[in-house]
Amino acid sequence: MIERYAERDVDALWTEENRLNVMLKVELAAARAWCEMGRVPEEALLDIEANARFSVERVHEIERVTQHDVVAFVSAVAENVGENGRYLHLGMTSSDVLDTASSIMLRDSMDIILKALDELDGAVMSLARRYKRRPCVGRTHGIHAEPMTLGLKFLNWHAELQRDRERLELAKRHVSSGKISGAVGTYAMSSPALEARVCELLGLEPARISNQILQRDRHAEMMNALAVFGCTLERMALEVRNLQRTEVREAFEPFGAGQKGSSAMPHKRNPIKCERVCGMSRLLRGYALTAMENVALWHERDISHSSAERVIWPDALNVAAFMARSMTGILTGLVVDEARVREDIDMTGGLVYSQRVLTFLLDELNLSREAAYAVVQENAMRTAAGEGRFLDLLLRDGRIQGLVPPERIKALFESDFYARWVDDIFARFDGD
Repeated sequence: MIERYAERDVDALWTEENRLNVMLKVELAAARAWCEMGRVPEEALLDIEANARFSVERVHEIERVTQHDVVAFVSAVAENVGENGRYLHLGMTSSDVLDTASSIMLRDSMDIILKALDELDGAVMSLARRYKRRPCVGRTHGIHAEPMTLGLKFLNWHAELQRDRERLELAKRHVSSGKISGAVGTYAMSSPALEARVCELLGLEPARISNQILQRDRHAEMMNALAVFGCTLERMALEVRNLQRTEVREAFEPFGAGQKGSSAMPHKRNPIKCERVCGMSRLLRGYALTAMENVALWHERDISHSSAERVIWPDALNVAAFMARSMTGILTGLVVDEARVREDIDMTGGLVYSQRVLTFLLDELNLSREAAYAVVQENAMRTAAGEGRFLDLLLRDGRIQGLVPPERIKALFESDFYARWVDDIFARFDGD
């Protein structure tokens, strides 16, 4: 990941040095398991554990000759162990080490993502509770629809984040798998018992079956869960962007002291943080596609997946963490213009109450649906054309004038009506 978007805690897990350190943990766990099973002498194990080390530079030096990263790694470690280095990598193939080590790094990275999600969700719920009953205009197709509350808008995000969490937790569980099953998954030079013990030592679940690799459907699942999480973050960011538009001006992402909105136009206050989140979501969807293309490999495996994974795994995890933390900062510092929110409900001259008027004409005046719809739509179009406010035009409409006291019609134009079930909706999330 480029430095601009790298998250230090995620990035640290995917450095070359840490990758090799985790591979060493796998090798040491295997040596210990072999020792417990009587294959490796205890003295040899103690020697290995005391002296097993490497330098990244030496690994790369050997790899330039061998053209094989795992062979180079094992050779570099064995050089420091000495004679007992012959017990390293016993009965294992390269993917036993690589895939099992990758599972550890993926598991630990997913823990970071889940923590970032929880912090974001806390910011979302804080907004939901603060604006639980604050009326605002709801929009469909970008057009004013009906009143709702800001709290419901934010609560909807919370519900989506909870579904994201479930998907990410499941994906984490599936990628937390290890394998020490050998060249084609037959345990020809090891055993299921050895695999089980190695995985136990590493905090992984042994795969129920593998071939030369852990099957990539689990990794595709993880990448898709990250991509869907990215879509949630994009939805949130896009909403803030739209609310910040000049024509709306209901909410604004934080704008720091000394921040500049444009090199040419000093008045600009652009939603650049939210735009960045939206752009980065596209990366996650692309990475997910690559991960799905890595599922189908030749026979028991080829390495067409490997080069792609070295890029997409650390990048996707960095991007997801960066996006989540960015959104947390945005929402923690979100500026809501409550006066503007109230004004915007009435921007269309009362048209947002049209459905309630329609229902009233049907239920209380017993008009046919066609007749009721005609009354409402015609007056609504006149309002939109600037001929007057919706309520005033309705009160003057001869088709309903005199059929009902004006106060009954006026009572339909109250935004609080649309918040009467808010408490019930929030109550569904009391256990969250």
